[in-house]
Amino acid sequence: MPNVVIVGSQWGDEGKGKIVDFLSRKADIVARYQGGHNAGHTVVINDDKYILHLIPSGILYKNKICVIGNGVVVDPLSLIKEINGLRERGIKLGKNLFLSKNAHLIMPYHVAIDKERERLRGKKMIGTTGRGIGPAYVDKMARTGIRVADLLQPLVFKEKLKANLFDINFLLKNLYKVPCFNVEDIFSEYMAYAEKLSEYIADTDILINKMISKNKNVLLEGAQGTLLDIDHGTYPYVTSSSPVAGGACTGLGIGPTKITNVLGIVKAYTTRVGSGPFPTEITGSLGNKLREKGGEYGATTGRPRRCGWLDMVILRHSARINGFTGIAITKLDILDDIDVIKICTSYTYKGKLYKEFPKEINIFEECKPVYQEIKGWNSSTIGIRDFNMLPRAAKAYIKKIEKLLGVEVQLISTGQRRDQLIQIKKQF
Repeated sequence: MPNVVIVGSQWGDEGKGKIVDFLSRKADIVARYQGGHNAGHTVVINDDKYILHLIPSGILYKNKICVIGNGVVVDPLSLIKEINGLRERGIKLGKNLFLSKNAHLIMPYHVAIDKERERLRGKKMIGTTGRGIGPAYVDKMARTGIRVADLLQPLVFKEKLKANLFDINFLLKNLYKVPCFNVEDIFSEYMAYAEKLSEYIADTDILINKMISKNKNVLLEGAQGTLLDIDHGTYPYVTSSSPVAGGACTGLGIGPTKITNVLGIVKAYTTRVGSGPFPTEITGSLGNKLREKGGEYGATTGRPRRCGWLDMVILRHSARINGFTGIAITKLDILDDIDVIKICTSYTYKGKLYKEFPKEINIFEECKPVYQEIKGWNSSTIGIRDFNMLPRAAKAYIKKIEKLLGVEVQLISTGQRRDQLIQIKKQF
C-alpha cells in the first residue's frame, strides 16, 4: 500500500493542512515528522475552522492513528492545550494519538534564548516565531537536549536540567541580561506535564514500521516548506529542521525504500513570512489584495505574509530535492479576478541568466525575476470539483505549471472547505 509524504514546495503556508485532511480519509495512520508548534495547519469543515499546531490533521477523522514523530520538537504545554481544545470541540483523543519517546522537548529557556537572540540581531533578525524552536534543535545537535522519554524518568530529567541550567543561566545573566531559571520550578512544571502526557508516549518508530509491514495506508506530513529547509532553503532565513521529503525518514524512523509517493503542495502564487529574499514579491495594492483575499496571515502568529507571483525557479529546486511524484495546486480561486497572471521562469543577476536556484544568499537577494504572462480567467472557480469545468484560462494556467515543472498536477484546491477540491489522481 502507498506511503505518501506531503511536502511544502515553497516557504511554507501552502495549504498542506487541507490536503493532509483530504487524504486522511483513506489513510490508516498520519504522522508528523518535523518542526514544532510554530506550524499552523488549517482545516475548514463546513463552517468550522480547526487550526492544528503539533497534532496531525488526521485527528479530525475517527479511527485514524496519529503520530508526533521523533523529528518534532515539542512544547508540552502547547500540546496539552491543543489536546484540550480538540476535546472541547468533540474530537476524541486517546489511543489514536502517539508521541515519540525520542522527540525533543522545548524548555522555557529555549523560548528566552530565542527571543533575546532575535532582539540582539536587530535589523538582521531572521524572523523566528520566538517559540524556542531553533534553540531546542540547537540543543538536540549539541547533545544536551531533553527528550520526551525523560519525562517518564524524573531523576534523569532533573540531572539533565541541572547540567543545562548551569551553562544557560550564565548566558542569560551575562550576555542577555535577563532573569535566570530555577531548577525546581521547571522540574515541578514539567513533571505535571508528564502526568498529562504519559498515556500518549510510545516507541512510534516501531508503530509506524508495523503499520507499513501490514500494508496500511501511511500519510507522512511535514511542516513549513522546502525553501525553509535547514540544508536546502534560503539559509540563514530558514527553519531549524528538514521539511523536505528526506526528513520524513529521519523524523519518523523509517527507511527511504518505504516511501512510495511524494506529493508537493504548491500554492497558485507564492508567499513567505518573516525576513529573507523574495524575488517575485508583489508590493502595493495588488500584494495587499492577494493577502486579504487569500487570508494570508499566519495561523500560529497572525503575522501578515508577503505575497508574490508563482516562482518556477524555486519550484524546480523543490521538485529535484524532494523527488515529487505529483503536486497539488492550492488557492487557485484567489487568482479568480486577476487580469494578468505572471509566472517567474528564471532570474537575472548582473547580466547573467539563472534558470536554477542560486545557493549564494547574497546573489539570491539581488536576483530579478524573468516573467511569462498568462491571461487571467476573471470568473469564479470556487467549489469546482471537475477539472473540465474550470475556465479555459485556469486550465491553461494549470497546464503551464505542469509543463514548466515536469511534474503532473494530481489535486487542485478550489476553496477553503474540505470538499472544495478537484482530484485528478488518487494517492491511496
